Amino acid sequence: MSGGETETPVGCEATPGGGDKKKDSLGTAGSPAHLIIKDLGEIHSRLLDHRPVIQGETRYFVKEFEEKRGLREMRVLENLKNMIHETNEHTLPKCREIMQDNLNQVLQRLRAASDSVCRLQQREQERKKILNDHLIASEKQHITQWEDFMKEQHSRQAEVDEEHRKAMERLKEQYADMEKDLAKFSTF
Repeated sequence: MSGGETETPVGCEATPGGGDKKKDSLGTAGSPAHLIIKDLGEIHSRLLDHRPVIQGETRYFVKEFEEKRGLREMRVLENLKNMIHETNEHTLPKCREIMQDNLNQVLQRLRAASDSVCRLQQREQERKKILNDHLIASEKQHITQWEDFMKEQHSRQAEVDEEHRKAMERLKEQYADMEKDLAKFSTF
């Protein structure tokens, strides 16, 4: 609508479904009134009826969103594919190689530690065996010394008993001699 024009009454608008009488009263299809009504309808639909625009914008937004989403998902999937390929081609073999090297080192250290432990156990067993042999020899020596001591005690006891018996006999003889001497002196 331009500034100098006046609005047409609402009754002049084309009504859907059978307003042929009004069309006929305004004139033919090419008449200026008909063109004005047609222009007014377009203006009305552009100003007040936003459905086609909104539908178009919605379709455009959905299309752009799906394309961008699809592209984003494609980029994510491509990145994942590249990461998996990198992992399979480079990282896993490198990890395997490092693990093999480290496992070999660990196995060597473990074997060395096991050998050290075996040597320590063997030394300990040998030390215990020597100690045990020494204890057995010492015990046998003590038993032998005890038996020798007991034999010596028996022989000393026999000697002491013999000396005691001889001393008793001497004392008996001495007392018997003394009694005889006393008996001689008592007769006086």
